[in-house]
Amino acid sequence: MRATHSFPPSYDSESRVLILGSFPSVASRKEGFYYAHKSNRFWPIMESLFSVSLKSIEDKKVFLHEHHIALWDVVSECEIDSSSDASIRSVVPNDIEKILRESRVARIFINGSKAYELLKRYNDEKIWRNAIRLPSTSSANASFSLSRLLESWIQVKTSSELSSG
Repeated sequence: MRATHSFPPSYDSESRVLILGSFPSVASRKEGFYYAHKSNRFWPIMESLFSVSLKSIEDKKVFLHEHHIALWDVVSECEIDSSSDASIRSVVPNDIEKILRESRVARIFINGSKAYELLKRYNDEKIWRNAIRLPSTSSANASFSLSRLLESWIQVKTSSELSSG
Protein backbone atom coordinates (compact mmCIF):
# COMPACT_ATOMS: atom_id res chain seq x y z
CA MET A 1 0.00 0.00 0.00
CA ARG A 2 1.22 3.51 -0.79
CA ALA A 3 1.32 5.64 2.36
CA THR A 4 2.20 9.26 3.06
CA HIS A 5 3.57 10.72 6.29
CA SER A 6 0.46 12.54 7.44
CA PHE A 7 1.72 14.72 10.30
CA PRO A 8 4.52 17.27 10.62
CA PRO A 9 7.87 16.96 12.34
CA SER A 10 7.89 17.94 15.99
CA TYR A 11 10.54 20.63 16.50
CA ASP A 12 11.11 24.31 17.03
CA SER A 13 13.99 26.75 16.62
CA GLU A 14 15.42 25.71 20.01
CA SER A 15 15.50 21.96 19.28
CA ARG A 16 19.00 20.62 19.88
CA VAL A 17 18.52 16.85 19.66
CA LEU A 18 16.87 15.16 16.66
CA ILE A 19 15.51 11.62 16.81
CA LEU A 20 14.71 10.07 13.44
CA GLY A 21 12.57 7.01 12.85
CA SER A 22 11.89 5.30 9.55
CA PHE A 23 8.16 5.81 8.81
CA PRO A 24 5.10 6.01 11.10
CA SER A 25 3.27 2.84 12.01
CA VAL A 26 -0.38 2.39 11.10
CA ALA A 27 -1.28 3.38 14.69
CA SER A 28 0.84 6.55 14.49
CA ARG A 29 -0.66 7.51 11.12
CA LYS A 30 -4.13 7.02 12.59
CA GLU A 31 -3.37 8.98 15.78
CA GLY A 32 -1.36 11.65 13.99
CA PHE A 33 1.69 11.54 16.24
CA TYR A 34 4.90 9.62 16.78
CA TYR A 35 5.24 6.16 18.34
CA ALA A 36 1.52 5.64 18.96
CA HIS A 37 1.48 1.84 18.85
CA LYS A 38 0.94 0.62 22.41
CA SER A 39 3.75 -1.94 22.13
CA ASN A 40 6.36 0.55 20.92
CA ARG A 41 8.67 1.37 23.80
CA PHE A 42 9.71 4.88 22.75
CA TRP A 43 7.45 6.78 25.16
CA PRO A 44 8.02 4.39 28.10
CA ILE A 45 11.76 4.93 27.55
CA MET A 46 11.35 8.72 27.59
CA GLU A 47 9.17 8.49 30.71
CA SER A 48 11.74 6.35 32.48
CA LEU A 49 14.80 8.36 31.44
CA PHE A 50 13.30 11.74 32.27
CA SER A 51 11.09 10.66 35.22
CA VAL A 52 7.90 12.01 33.64
CA SER A 53 4.41 10.73 32.87
CA LEU A 54 3.26 11.35 29.29
CA LYS A 55 -0.38 10.43 28.79
CA SER A 56 -1.60 12.64 25.95
CA ILE A 57 -0.18 13.91 22.68
CA GLU A 58 -0.13 17.37 24.22
CA ASP A 59 1.94 16.07 27.19
CA LYS A 60 4.39 14.57 24.70
CA LYS A 61 4.64 17.77 22.65
CA VAL A 62 5.31 19.84 25.78
CA PHE A 63 7.92 17.31 26.94
CA LEU A 64 9.73 17.43 23.59
CA HIS A 65 9.72 21.23 23.59
CA GLU A 66 10.96 21.50 27.19
CA HIS A 67 13.81 19.09 26.51
CA HIS A 68 14.71 20.54 23.09
CA ILE A 69 14.04 17.21 21.36
CA ALA A 70 12.86 17.08 17.76
CA LEU A 71 11.13 14.04 16.23
CA TRP A 72 10.78 13.17 12.58
CA ASP A 73 11.06 10.29 10.19
CA VAL A 74 13.43 9.68 7.29
CA VAL A 75 10.62 8.73 4.89
CA SER A 76 7.89 11.04 3.65
CA GLU A 77 6.11 8.58 1.38
CA CYS A 78 6.58 4.92 0.49
CA GLU A 79 5.08 1.56 -0.31
CA ILE A 80 4.70 -0.32 2.98
CA ASP A 81 2.93 -3.45 4.19
CA SER A 82 1.08 -2.46 7.36
CA SER A 83 3.80 -1.14 9.73
CA SER A 84 6.66 -3.36 8.59
CA ASP A 85 9.95 -1.48 8.19
CA ALA A 86 11.31 -4.45 6.25
CA SER A 87 8.68 -3.89 3.55
CA ILE A 88 9.47 -0.19 2.91
CA ARG A 89 10.14 0.46 -0.79
CA SER A 90 9.66 3.19 -3.43
CA VAL A 91 10.78 5.83 -0.95
CA VAL A 92 10.31 9.57 -1.11
CA PRO A 93 12.58 10.94 1.65
CA ASN A 94 11.85 13.82 3.99
CA ASP A 95 14.03 16.92 3.81
CA ILE A 96 16.03 16.33 7.00
CA GLU A 97 18.13 19.42 6.27
CA LYS A 98 15.00 21.55 6.84
CA ILE A 99 15.09 20.83 10.58
CA LEU A 100 18.84 21.33 10.70
CA ARG A 101 18.48 24.75 9.03
CA GLU A 102 15.56 25.85 11.21
CA SER A 103 16.80 24.66 14.61
CA ARG A 104 19.92 24.33 16.72
CA VAL A 105 20.19 20.53 16.39
CA ALA A 106 23.69 19.43 17.33
CA ARG A 107 23.08 15.69 17.85
CA ILE A 108 21.10 13.23 15.71
CA PHE A 109 19.93 9.86 17.00
CA ILE A 110 18.47 7.19 14.76
CA ASN A 111 15.77 4.84 16.08
CA GLY A 112 16.80 1.50 14.61
CA SER A 113 18.79 0.02 11.77
CA LYS A 114 16.20 0.51 9.01
CA ALA A 115 15.95 4.24 9.73
CA TYR A 116 19.75 4.47 9.65
CA GLU A 117 19.96 2.52 6.39
CA LEU A 118 17.37 4.83 4.80
CA LEU A 119 19.06 7.96 6.16
CA LYS A 120 22.35 6.87 4.56
CA ARG A 121 20.67 6.00 1.27
CA TYR A 122 18.74 9.24 0.82
CA ASN A 123 20.77 11.92 2.58
CA ASP A 124 24.10 13.61 2.26
CA GLU A 125 26.98 12.14 4.26
CA LYS A 126 27.23 15.29 6.40
CA ILE A 127 23.87 14.39 7.94
CA TRP A 128 24.34 10.68 8.68
CA ARG A 129 28.09 10.53 9.30
CA ASN A 130 27.83 11.69 12.92
CA ALA A 131 24.37 10.30 13.62
CA ILE A 132 24.17 7.77 16.43
CA ARG A 133 22.21 4.62 15.62
CA LEU A 134 20.27 3.37 18.64
CA PRO A 135 18.45 0.04 18.93
CA SER A 136 14.88 0.20 17.70
CA THR A 137 12.16 0.82 20.27
CA SER A 138 9.76 -1.32 18.23
CA SER A 139 8.42 -4.46 19.86
CA ALA A 140 9.71 -6.25 16.74
CA ASN A 141 13.16 -5.72 18.30
CA ALA A 142 12.42 -8.38 20.89
CA SER A 143 16.09 -9.13 21.55
CA PHE A 144 16.32 -5.83 23.47
CA SER A 145 14.58 -5.71 26.83
CA LEU A 146 13.38 -2.36 28.15
CA SER A 147 16.34 -2.20 30.55
CA ARG A 148 18.78 -2.91 27.74
CA LEU A 149 17.15 -0.22 25.58
CA LEU A 150 17.45 2.25 28.46
CA GLU A 151 21.20 1.60 28.64
CA SER A 152 21.55 2.73 25.01
CA TRP A 153 18.93 5.46 24.95
CA ILE A 154 20.40 7.26 28.02
CA GLN A 155 22.52 9.13 25.43
CA VAL A 156 19.40 11.07 24.40
CA LYS A 157 18.89 12.33 27.94
CA THR A 158 22.56 13.19 28.36
CA SER A 159 22.63 15.09 25.06
CA SER A 160 19.40 16.88 25.90
CA GLU A 161 20.76 18.01 29.28
CA LEU A 162 24.11 19.10 27.82
CA SER A 163 22.43 21.15 25.12
CA SER A 164 20.00 22.78 27.56
CA GLY A 165 22.66 24.13 29.87
